[in-house]
Amino acid sequence: MSGSKLSDASSAPQTLKSDPEAPLGLTIHTLPAADQLAANVAGPRTRLGRLKMLAVLAVCAAPVIASYFTYYVVRPSGQRSFGELIEPQRELPSVAARSLEGQSVPLPKLKGQWLLISVASGACESVCEQHLYLQRQLRESLGKDKDRMDWVWLVNDEAPVKSSLLPALDQATILRVPSEALAAWLSPASGHQIEDHLYVVDPMGHWMLRFPARLDLAGAAKAKKDLERLMRASASWDEAGR
Repeated sequence: MSGSKLSDASSAPQTLKSDPEAPLGLTIHTLPAADQLAANVAGPRTRLGRLKMLAVLAVCAAPVIASYFTYYVVRPSGQRSFGELIEPQRELPSVAARSLEGQSVPLPKLKGQWLLISVASGACESVCEQHLYLQRQLRESLGKDKDRMDWVWLVNDEAPVKSSLLPALDQATILRVPSEALAAWLSPASGHQIEDHLYVVDPMGHWMLRFPARLDLAGAAKAKKDLERLMRASASWDEAGR
């Protein structure tokens, strides 16, 4: 029996006991520097912030880019615009215009609507009268979209406006703007004067289209098609009113 007990004892697992007098060992790892930690955290956050900002800008610009792409690129073969595209586009100048009553009106206040613009002296000779008539007719021809477009007469001198014209201009925006400011913003085709054209400005305040000089009824019919295409192309992002 004693032999059996010895056999059991020899086969039992041995328990290891640490030496109570041995020193306790610790492993110390080097900690990263504070500036390294900051760089590791700030780097991804900065990149993420920039990506988010670019995404927001892309979303805001996409409808406008799409409308111009639709108007100038995605068109039936052989079809081209009647008006001349302005490149680069020119933004409404930050100048103070005046109403006929003398009230100061910042020109950028016109943003938020499509603008069909003519420029002429307050005396308004025959070409001016023709342009004002065509502006009204072109706007009316847009039907339900006419409320998305304002017709604007920019008077470039101090000549009084003939009272006989005013009843027909009740829906027009008439502002006096210094001729120097207009000349720095709008420009005519070679060989023409600034008063010879009608100009189109988009709702963000960019002059983007110029119709041929001294527009007549036949030309107005072609200009109408341009305006209709612009209204269709911008319908997804532009609404009536400012």
